[in-house]
Amino acid sequence: MGKILGIDLGTTNSLAAVWQEGESCLIPNSFGEYLTPSVVSFEADDTVYVGKTAKERLVSHPAQSFSVFKRFMGTDQRYEVNGKQYRPEELSAFVLRRLKEDAERYLGELIEEAVISVPAYFNDKARKATKDAGKLAGLKVERIINEPSAAALACRGLDEENDETFLVFDFGGGTLDVSLVDCFDNIIEIIAVSGDNHLGGSDFDKEIAVQFCREHELEFEHISSQRQRIILESASRAKCGLSEEKEVVMKVTDGEFEGQMEMSNKKLIEISMPLFERISVPVKRVLHDGKKNMLDISKVILVGGSCKMPSVQQYLRHMLGEYSLTVMNPDHMVALGVGTYAGIKERREDIKDLLLTDICPFSLGTGIFNAGNAKRTLMSTIIERNSVLPCSHRAHFQTASDYQKYVVIDVYQGEEYYADNNIHLGEVKVGVPLAPKGKETVTVDYTYDINGILIVDVEVDSTGEKKRQVITTGTDNMSSEEIKKRVEQLEKMKLSPADQEENQMLFAWGERLYAQTTGALKNEIGERLNFFQQLLHVEQNPYKVKKWKSGIEEFLRKAENYLDDSGIDWNPADIDSWYEEGDQDDERQEEDRRWYDGHLTH
Repeated sequence: MGKILGIDLGTTNSLAAVWQEGESCLIPNSFGEYLTPSVVSFEADDTVYVGKTAKERLVSHPAQSFSVFKRFMGTDQRYEVNGKQYRPEELSAFVLRRLKEDAERYLGELIEEAVISVPAYFNDKARKATKDAGKLAGLKVERIINEPSAAALACRGLDEENDETFLVFDFGGGTLDVSLVDCFDNIIEIIAVSGDNHLGGSDFDKEIAVQFCREHELEFEHISSQRQRIILESASRAKCGLSEEKEVVMKVTDGEFEGQMEMSNKKLIEISMPLFERISVPVKRVLHDGKKNMLDISKVILVGGSCKMPSVQQYLRHMLGEYSLTVMNPDHMVALGVGTYAGIKERREDIKDLLLTDICPFSLGTGIFNAGNAKRTLMSTIIERNSVLPCSHRAHFQTASDYQKYVVIDVYQGEEYYADNNIHLGEVKVGVPLAPKGKETVTVDYTYDINGILIVDVEVDSTGEKKRQVITTGTDNMSSEEIKKRVEQLEKMKLSPADQEENQMLFAWGERLYAQTTGALKNEIGERLNFFQQLLHVEQNPYKVKKWKSGIEEFLRKAENYLDDSGIDWNPADIDSWYEEGDQDDERQEEDRRWYDGHLTH
């Protein structure tokens, strides 16, 4: 078997690594650097620049240069240049091709296969787009790996202890991933993941740029694209400068325009508070989903270039209390982990026994009849998010109307209350005998594996008729023989048991909590929302509606409090309360004030 290239395809920068001589080794690019900017720029003659050169052209040729396209993988986003349109995966393919060529030059051999990392919160469409990008770059991509899982592989030797649970906080230029990881013996088990695919260091650049414009009586959205890029580049430099200095001066020169702004970490905190609040959300969710609190965590590992920001580190110290933060080459950790996984896939003798278990980052389910609004089906979860892969779960459904001729099992991926707000992956349609509603039932089995293959089996209980659909979204480059072999393996698995504004606000609140929760609480929220929806549909008594609404509000409030009780004692939206907690000692109160005042060193 030839070398398999491990690739960290990042929003801001990309890296490549291979497993050789018993360790994961980074591949330098043509500049002798490990980081290749994820930027693509085009000339009029269709010459394509990738990396450092393209990054420089962001300012000089903003209409022909593109960055941060990873955020839009798997979407309908298009980039137009020289009369042509490019998808995000096509731009990503240029970056992958450059990494491939650099690796071939460095290693002196051809590279035909790669393992590529993706944010844990990438959905199936984004994962498929990533594989398509690899194919377009001339690479066989059988496996993609979640970025926090890759980071966990790279972190496995940080302590002498073999048994531990740690939190991986992966904060890059465009995405945030948080994961809970258990390590014991030679096994690395991912317990839970959460994240935000639209939160990263580039958002802090934007906040600084907008503040600069505000102080110079400019509107960022209304200035030329070239000036936007100039201000953003200056903002990025100022942000990086604050990693070394307490204060910097941001300077912008564009033609006759000259301006400057004093910038400090304190000021960065003040103008970026909404971003810090968003950081707390996936941390709380992953602890809730993993049924852990901070007392169960042995350490917190920071990964990703944006973790080098002192303000981010101090905010994490505030959130997570006295737990030490471990920072080891945050720019390189994911790439080193993907390189390690490439070695595992090559079955290298020195690493083949290392076992990494991964999980399903999004729930998988089907749409069911909504008695309150027949036009919008409700999401019924069959495989919950954070289920260990591979897994198989069963559910039972009944007919929803009298004498219906068939049952359609629509397959959805996501956490939303209404089925059509989730991603539709496919459907299975099976005929049923004519009977009154509820008399005919079907048994549905979902089986999902680490390669993204979902097998949906539907059986009509009264007749024994069976239908199967193999959904391979994200794995279309696997041959039919490979898929058939994998299906046979999965069949041997055992199954697990299985319009008033106030009203709209209530539903929105409930839908958010529905997406945040799992298990019995998720089901209870769904049932109460469904009941209230039906009540509004049939009940004309406003007093009865008001009574039930009050009860549902109280229930949702309790659910909200339950979610907040995750072992972390903070509320980022209410800064003043941080200093009024009577049980904090003077030293901790002083630490809180240092965070809020922007004094980020002890």
